[in-house]
Amino acid sequence: MNATAVTSAPEIDVLRSTAQLTDFVLRANVEGISHDDSLIQPPSGANCMNWVVGHLACIYNNALPLLGQQPVRDKVSLQRYDRGSKPIVDDGEALNFRELMSLWDEAQKRVEAGLSSLPVSRLDEPAPFSPTNNPNETVRSLLTILLFHQAYHAGQTGVLRRLMGKAGAIK
Repeated sequence: MNATAVTSAPEIDVLRSTAQLTDFVLRANVEGISHDDSLIQPPSGANCMNWVVGHLACIYNNALPLLGQQPVRDKVSLQRYDRGSKPIVDDGEALNFRELMSLWDEAQKRVEAGLSSLPVSRLDEPAPFSPTNNPNETVRSLLTILLFHQAYHAGQTGVLRRLMGKAGAIK
């Protein structure tokens, strides 16, 4: 085994661990949340839990090809939850919360499979896009941004849960 493989393999383990922890946080925070609960609007025009969970599923769905995995849904069907979309204010705009969680479940499984089989050498390759418009974006830096993004929004679900009047899920 060469030095690059030995020093880089832990990086993939950290990426996997981050994705798994985000999944744990999200699952804890959505426990006992109904579809109607997921549509409760927080003050100040922030996004409801339905949008946040849909956004998490959408972003993973968009990133799956980067990990050599097939998307769970066509991009258009999740466009309502994509980056830059407006908050959901009408039930008619929202996918059912259970459906969103099913999409998350499958996307999370595919992210895990993709990270588990990701060749270490792929981390240094140029990324196919950059959400920060970094001309030097690599797969490594893109995955770091992606997983930070997912953890950030998973954390929001804890605040949204409390705004619904429910007890905190993570102690």
